[in-house]
Amino acid sequence: MSFTYEEVGATRTAGHCPEGFRPLHLRTRIGEGEEVFRRASEALLTWELHRAMGVGVLTGQDRAAPGVDVTITLGGVIKAPCRVVWTVDEPRRAGWAYGTLPGHPESGEEAFVVHRTGDGTVWLTITAFSRPAKWYTKAGGPATRGLQHAYARRCGAVLRRLCAGLSED
Repeated sequence: MSFTYEEVGATRTAGHCPEGFRPLHLRTRIGEGEEVFRRASEALLTWELHRAMGVGVLTGQDRAAPGVDVTITLGGVIKAPCRVVWTVDEPRRAGWAYGTLPGHPESGEEAFVVHRTGDGTVWLTITAFSRPAKWYTKAGGPATRGLQHAYARRCGAVLRRLCAGLSED
């Protein structure tokens, strides 16, 4: 199965949004310190964040890695097949991006990256570009876009909760 868009890996470049797609960029403060960073990174790289949000995660792999297929399910009704296009696992940055495959309600890419800044603050940044691919996402118009932003905000809130009590602040 091939991707439903051409610019595979484009979320690796901050601020880049291919023509004809809608950008999304959201940054959420998770906490402070190395322990928070390690916990947030592990939750992100092992799909724990997504499962803690209550979405289904169907994959044969325990960790995100390039080429890994994953299907996100919402309410058992919506199935969103994706493939991991890149990962990063560095001392101050960890995360991955997946791109949409045929059958996904949207076409595009979404990246989830945890970053620890020089002052020790841990952030989750979600960067995406998308456009509707199914009749119901097209019909949803601005409401669909609002749901995408709400999902990104919820990712930050859930990751902050998963890391609660570990912060040095």
